Amino acid sequence: MNLSFEKYHGTGNDFVIVNENACVPHRARFARSVCDRAEGIGADGVLFLSLEPNFRPPRVIMTLVQPDGSTAEMCGNGARCAAVWAAKQANADEVMIDTLAGTRHATIHDGGATIEMGAPKFDPNAVPLAGDEPLVESRVGDYDVTAVNTGVPHAVAFVDDVNDVNLERDAPPIRHADVFPRGANVTFASRCEGGFDQRTFERGVEGETQSCGTGAVAIAAAARRLGLVDGDQVSVSPPGGDLEVTVGDRTATLTGPVEREFGGDMHVSNAGRLDLEA
Repeated sequence: MNLSFEKYHGTGNDFVIVNENACVPHRARFARSVCDRAEGIGADGVLFLSLEPNFRPPRVIMTLVQPDGSTAEMCGNGARCAAVWAAKQANADEVMIDTLAGTRHATIHDGGATIEMGAPKFDPNAVPLAGDEPLVESRVGDYDVTAVNTGVPHAVAFVDDVNDVNLERDAPPIRHADVFPRGANVTFASRCEGGFDQRTFERGVEGETQSCGTGAVAIAAAARRLGLVDGDQVSVSPPGGDLEVTVGDRTATLTGPVEREFGGDMHVSNAGRLDLEA
């Protein structure tokens, strides 16, 4: 099978984009091969996108398959990449993105995009949690965490310095804790000048990513819930760059840069081996 692709990233959170019209029968196996940073293209996920240009604004259907082969309901940086890709295809400055977490509106600006993220949810059924009460500053593993769903579940821990956290050791016990029946992304935050520094261990990637948009929104929402910030706007800085989050009573937005890295063609064998031509 011959297949064209493009590679995008949002603050270092990188994705291989494939047109949904291409027939990829084994998406999980395909994503595992493509995302492999040693043998494949290397990415935090594969975005399968289908553009409907006749809508106003244009609509794009987004499906994110992660490096472990699972499908994520939502991805903030992935949605921003999808928005820029779709807007370029449709010659538009705004798009609607259909995700498994709902339809999201995005606007395009120089160097990036702003994506509507929906309302952060602390309700135990929405996260989801194993218990009947919200999880707010409660002990899970070695940290006090607050659980919030920002399209996907997050366990947010505020610490003195995110750089002092041994993420590979400390995040998995929280990610797999019994209180999270479907698992959780684990996001650490510490105060910095103008906002919060961020590090996130992502479910589905099973490791740290350079940026996590849903994690940035989770930090802002948890900080607002705990009274750590005044106002609706919060600056969040993961390792890959700076993001701006606005958390209102009804919805949140995520703003940040997007870059196209390169494009090319690949041949995918029946065994899943990739031959690339960038």
